[in-house]
Amino acid sequence: MQAEGKGALVAGGASGLGEATARALAGAGASVVIADLNAEKGEALAGEIGAVFVQADVTDADAVGAAVDRAAEADGGLRISVCCAGIGWAQRVTGRQGPHDLEIFFNVIKVNLIGSFNVLRLAATAMNGNDPEDGERGVCVNTASIAAFDGQIGQIAYAASKGGIVGMTLPAARDLASRGIRVVTIAPGLFDTPLLAALPQESRDALGASIPFPSRLGLPEEYARLALQIVENPMLNGETIRLDGALRMAPK
Repeated sequence: MQAEGKGALVAGGASGLGEATARALAGAGASVVIADLNAEKGEALAGEIGAVFVQADVTDADAVGAAVDRAAEADGGLRISVCCAGIGWAQRVTGRQGPHDLEIFFNVIKVNLIGSFNVLRLAATAMNGNDPEDGERGVCVNTASIAAFDGQIGQIAYAASKGGIVGMTLPAARDLASRGIRVVTIAPGLFDTPLLAALPQESRDALGASIPFPSRLGLPEEYARLALQIVENPMLNGETIRLDGALRMAPK
């Protein structure tokens, strides 16, 4: 499927990986809707790239539904959905402060896993009504993390949430196969996103040096390039793709 002329939704699209993806899709000629909580950044980006911004929490069915409906107004309907929304937290199962905070664990699962599923289920429902093009009605891209496979000390909540995204990839692709809707997950390694931007440069350099090759932090544009390639390659389906420069994270 070519992105040009297609309706696209990017959840969590106001910054980081989502921003880069929104830019790439708009540059490829897609009609992009950015869904994000941050209205200031989202509206500014939408104005810059000729997209539409809809304020939405990925865990809110009504808000995501409104964003999906807006994206489905494009000629040919919503064909591309990319979910980059997510949060992180660092805490051990138990320690000097006592057991892991249950509410925080719940919230990480709610935003990362349930939020991703919420976007997936609503986007796929909109795609289901599209007329097929070469048998294809749409493609949904989710974002996991290599923490799903190499979860480090203190990453129990984050790794569990991202592992859930990996786990739902194949059954979702199988559920939607008869409708010509593909589902693929990207599992990024260490990327130069706003989350890491707060670290001192020395720490950022050390993280980059830990990656076998290329020995640097990944660029959001490289994530976006893979997302676009997934859209364009119809044989990519039901798979989780690590994008990590051969990094395998140590326990800490």
